[in-house]
Amino acid sequence: MKKKNTYRPYSGHRHRRIWSLLFGSLSVLLLLFFAILEGAIYLHGRTDLSGAPKVMVVFGCKVEERGPSLLLQDRLDTALDYWKENPDTLVVVTGGKGKDEPISEAQSMYDYLTANGVEGEKILMEDRSRNTWQNVNYTLDLLEEKGIETTDNVVAVSSGFHLLRIEMLWERAGGGELAGTLAAPVTHRPSAVQMFFREPLALVKSFLMDR
Repeated sequence: MKKKNTYRPYSGHRHRRIWSLLFGSLSVLLLLFFAILEGAIYLHGRTDLSGAPKVMVVFGCKVEERGPSLLLQDRLDTALDYWKENPDTLVVVTGGKGKDEPISEAQSMYDYLTANGVEGEKILMEDRSRNTWQNVNYTLDLLEEKGIETTDNVVAVSSGFHLLRIEMLWERAGGGELAGTLAAPVTHRPSAVQMFFREPLALVKSFLMDR
């Protein structure tokens, strides 16, 4: 006997409600996860330094035709302030040359620092890296070649939003615990807005893939 079709006038509405509920719940979870990441980035995005580390690693950023970008200049000025109070500190500048950059980030940083009083012989250049994971690994290789101990002996300098990722990757790469961090301000407002959205994604990507 042929089965009769049963008319269900509200079944489509019920399915739409279920999907709407699932989508809403997922959106709330993603927003909560994003907020947690932002909170962690904020908490680690401040200067935190104890003791007198002998090595200062300055992490690179975009170089423009005129010289360091504003974001990079903020980092360099923060490094200079520390170096003027601790002139025996060895400085490592790190960052390679991107396709849209006239020179390597490390070279641009070297030029800026030496123009502002830092002796060239007190600066080591790591000019091969293209991202933070390479920054960390190539810098550790360079320090190992020089026979320099890294655990509790290195202060990292970068924009505040970048420091949590640096700390995580530094320990993962075998550099031990950093002696501290110096948080550079972000005076370029568009960059601050961009990094508010970009850095949590970069942090997740580094956590999962940079190994």
